[in-house]
Amino acid sequence: MQNFKEILWEIGDAGRRMMQINAAEGAAGNISVFLRSLPNMDNRFLQRGIINLPVKTPALSDGWLIVSGSGCRLRDIANNPDITLCLLHIQEGGEFAEIYAAADIQPTSEFNTHLAIHNEQVARRSLSHHAIIHAQPLYLTYLSHLERYSETIAFNRRLLRWQPETILEFPEGIGVLPFLIPSSAELAENTVELLRSHRAVIWRRHGIVTRADTSVRKAGDLVEYAETAAHYEYLNLIAGEPTVGISDFELHLMCERFGIKQPFF
Repeated sequence: MQNFKEILWEIGDAGRRMMQINAAEGAAGNISVFLRSLPNMDNRFLQRGIINLPVKTPALSDGWLIVSGSGCRLRDIANNPDITLCLLHIQEGGEFAEIYAAADIQPTSEFNTHLAIHNEQVARRSLSHHAIIHAQPLYLTYLSHLERYSETIAFNRRLLRWQPETILEFPEGIGVLPFLIPSSAELAENTVELLRSHRAVIWRRHGIVTRADTSVRKAGDLVEYAETAAHYEYLNLIAGEPTVGISDFELHLMCERFGIKQPFF
C-alpha cells in the first residue's frame, strides 16, 4: 500500500503532466483519488469540520477522497499540495464528509461528477483505489467541436487508427457525450453511465474524463494517449487527409492477435 507522501507525489506528477501537454490551462481540469484508507496523513491539512456532499455516496463510506480545489492550478499541486487539494473523510452513509484543507479551499466545481463516478465504480467492483482526471487537451477538445466527430463509432474509427498502442489502451474505445452544462447533474449521470463500459469519455466542446483503478498517473496516461491520437488526426486534417493511418485490415488483425473485441474495425 502506498503511503500518503507517495500518493501526493503521484497526484502532483499527474497534474504537472497535464500542464505539460496543454491539457490544463490556468485552473482548468481536476483530479480526484478515492482510497479505502489513508495511511500516514500529515498535519499540513487542517480539519475544518463536516460538509454536506452534493451526491450521496454510500459505497465510499469511511473511505477517503483527495480532490483538487476549485480555482486551483493542477500544475501547482506538486509543490503546494496543502493549498491546492482537499482531503475528505466520507462519513457513514455517504451524505457528509469531514474536510481537511486550507481555509479558503473548496472541492472542484466538478465535485458532483467525481463523487458519482467513484461511488458507482467502487460499489459495482468493490475497489479500494480509484482515480479520475478531467482535462481539457487542445486537440481532443478542438476535434470535439467538429460534427464529424460527434458520434462514438466515427470518433473511434478516426482516432484509434494512428498508433497500435491506442486501441490497446482503449480496447472498448472512447465514449462520446454531447455538450452538457459543466457541473450539472445531467453531465454527472451521463458520464457515470458511459464509464461503466469505458475508461475514457469525451465531453464535447469541453474535454475528457479518464478513470483508472491502479493509479492517478495511469488516468493521466490515458489522457495523453487520447490527446496524441487527436494530434495525429489534426495533422492529417490540415495536410488534406493524405493517409488513412493503420488500415482497417491491419487493425482487425492486431485486435485478433491481442484478443480485443471491438465494433470499430
